[in-house]
Amino acid sequence: MADKRLGRWHIIGAGRIGSLAAHYLQQAGAEILGVRPGPAHRRRIELVFDSASAISQRPLELPIQPPLDCEPISQLLVACKTPYSAAALARVRLTDDATVVRLQNGLGSLDGLLAPGQRLIEGVTASAVMSAGDGRLRVVAENATFFGGGPRPAWFDALAAHWPMLAWADDIRPPQWRKLIANAVLNPLTALHDVPNGALLERDDLQTEMQALVAEADAVLARLDPGWPADSYDRVAEVASATAANTSSMRADIHAGAITEIEAINGWLLQRAAELGLDLPTHRRIVAAVHALEPD
Repeated sequence: MADKRLGRWHIIGAGRIGSLAAHYLQQAGAEILGVRPGPAHRRRIELVFDSASAISQRPLELPIQPPLDCEPISQLLVACKTPYSAAALARVRLTDDATVVRLQNGLGSLDGLLAPGQRLIEGVTASAVMSAGDGRLRVVAENATFFGGGPRPAWFDALAAHWPMLAWADDIRPPQWRKLIANAVLNPLTALHDVPNGALLERDDLQTEMQALVAEADAVLARLDPGWPADSYDRVAEVASATAANTSSMRADIHAGAITEIEAINGWLLQRAAELGLDLPTHRRIVAAVHALEPD
């Protein structure tokens, strides 16, 4: 029986991170429905949890409904790629007091898409999920995840009991910005040079690019918040080292011939910089180079 504190959740974007979130919600007792254009069907997803102590497989049965068949949605988790956010939200009907959790890379992808009275909760995760190549999803790391944005909702503790390392952040900006800078460095550089994350630490030219991207990003965030420490390089290097063998999502998008999330990551920094009268030449060059690799 569904936990009354969690109720029914609809999910847009049941990819790697979206499927992991659906698993945690289902384990906590929530009723889960995926939203995707096309015929209604049931999708079976096999999650393989690869921890240091053991490997376990956990199936996820996810009913999928086309947007027009969905009732007005009161609780929605958005985990699709950021370029598709506006179109995805336009297809569904939200209740006047709907809660929307955004679990995506970058920032700003849902800005202006919710009505007054509808609540946005921002999510940031360091967990990592990879495609196993045989239809399964391999959970290679269950790391810290933060939700935040206003008061803690009544359902949060019930979900946190089944979502490892999930915490509520009264101020969500610090974890958001730390993740943003890591993404703004690792994603485009690995995509442009077609290398795994760890390779960025092995070449002097790529380390120079990393340092320039970090310095420009820190300059923007320090203007937005004078309390920002603006010393992000070591943390970004730690992420690159800890995920050395990983393929970034942007590199995977380029390989797949897909549109990337560059506008919600580096593009967000460029927008804020323009508002502040700052110039970010390295980010401008990197964004243009990534767009040149995207499909027309």
